Amino acid sequence: MTNKDLADLIFPNITKTIEDYEKEYPERNLKEGARVTRFAPSPTGFMHIGNMMQVLINFVQAKNTNGVFYLRNEDTDKSREVEGAVDMIMNVLDFYGLNPDEYEYKGKIVGNYGPYIQSERKEIYQTFVKHLIEIGRAYPCFCTKEDLEKQREIQDKSKVRTGYYGRYAKCRNIPVEEAYNRIKNGESYVIRFKSLGNFEKKFPFDDLVKGRVELPENDMDVPIMKSNDGLPTYHFAHLVDDHLMRTTHVVRGEEWLPSVPLHIELFKAFGYKAPKYIHTPLIMKKDGDTVRKISKRKDPEALMGYYEKMGYPKEAVIESVMTIVNSNYEEWRTAHPDAKFYEFNFSPKKMSTSGAFFDLDKLDNISKNIISKKKATEVYDELLKWATKYDTEFADIITKNKEYTIEILNIEREQKKPRKDYANYSEIKEKIWYMFDELFDKHEKDYKYQSITDADEIRNLVKTYFEEYYDEKDDKDVWFNKIKDLSQRFGYAREVKEYKENPDNFKGHVGDVSTVLRVAITTESMTPDLYEIMRIMGSNRLKNRIENI
Repeated sequence: MTNKDLADLIFPNITKTIEDYEKEYPERNLKEGARVTRFAPSPTGFMHIGNMMQVLINFVQAKNTNGVFYLRNEDTDKSREVEGAVDMIMNVLDFYGLNPDEYEYKGKIVGNYGPYIQSERKEIYQTFVKHLIEIGRAYPCFCTKEDLEKQREIQDKSKVRTGYYGRYAKCRNIPVEEAYNRIKNGESYVIRFKSLGNFEKKFPFDDLVKGRVELPENDMDVPIMKSNDGLPTYHFAHLVDDHLMRTTHVVRGEEWLPSVPLHIELFKAFGYKAPKYIHTPLIMKKDGDTVRKISKRKDPEALMGYYEKMGYPKEAVIESVMTIVNSNYEEWRTAHPDAKFYEFNFSPKKMSTSGAFFDLDKLDNISKNIISKKKATEVYDELLKWATKYDTEFADIITKNKEYTIEILNIEREQKKPRKDYANYSEIKEKIWYMFDELFDKHEKDYKYQSITDADEIRNLVKTYFEEYYDEKDDKDVWFNKIKDLSQRFGYAREVKEYKENPDNFKGHVGDVSTVLRVAITTESMTPDLYEIMRIMGSNRLKNRIENI
């Protein structure tokens, strides 16, 4: 009885060899130095900010080197699969323009190295597992969950490492004939990898982010194929896929660093060269006086859906994440303001080794800057697109008032230093609501008058201005001089400087009077340029606003 007999019993329908798959998935015809990267999410949850960082690193590396960026769906853990997760992943990639060169979605395969869904590659994995059994590097394990739990208790009491290794690998040395017969008798089993490692020895490894790392060699006989569905575990599937798909660089979270000795050993068992690994740092956030890992349960900004719902421009999110990808990105962006983000020369050595700090305030600043540089028509289009999905009432209003809305969005925009009012599209409504009668009429009013608070004084100033001074044909200089005239007439200084020099001679200054007019029209004391607001509103709307002042 040989290992091949055992392998044939376990996999009677597997007729191909690993050499057949080598021919089916040949080396890619790419230029020297081209990188083949992949985003390989598990559909057991939704896209989070850590995924986004990894996608960007993969995307940029492929673009930098004229390589290939592909998407692989790692769906072997069917028990934890979340409905809609795959659609969410594809939608996020599409929304941010990070579309892979190769992928599989809804039955469509793009690329020559698929299937790109692991559950569809079962026969391939089983061919590779069969090969390991044949060469004596894998074996069936008949231990039950109860057996393994009992063994763990013994290890705990003995104060030794827990796990399936060495003398604790009970099925490792079962004779081939016995294993053969137990399978024939219908016993349940998993397939384990037979490790040749020594935990007491150090395994030196060069991570592209952390540099030279020394870890204990792997000596665990880990499961590589599950018993219930014949699908591989992550450890084994990624080895097969990354080799056959000719992946050159693997980007994954630093929590996978301890698994490197196992993964390298798996590659060596087949005589394959392992890809280079980039282990990304944890994403951190400030929480009061402390800094902690961002949490998918506690922090809404951890999930990528948050940014679309809030209406952040996709460029802003990408730029913000790129600043934590590499420490020199902001410097590069300053020097190359009009370049595409993927023209940046990513370097793993420029990544943080102790956690990447993601700051929403920084995102807001980046986003304000990006929105401020857009044309008002572009802001309108993106605002409408957002509102159509998340605020249908506002979408209806700005659709009916398209040109009016564009004029509002253009206030103080086309100038050397444009206003930076909006961090995202969900903020715009709350900052310009007073410009729309549909919103103003039903909005609860809180007139934020500042220095001038006497109701009669406010009423007289507003009434006098609109009856005797206001003319919608006035240019800005004439308009402001008339407000100065009104101020002087009511005992306020024409200039702020004049008031500061002799405060006892005046009730206040022209700025106080302007604030009264601003609040009377909008209810807000802080708004964009008042002249532009009044010009856009027009005389009829303005006079309606002040009727009850």
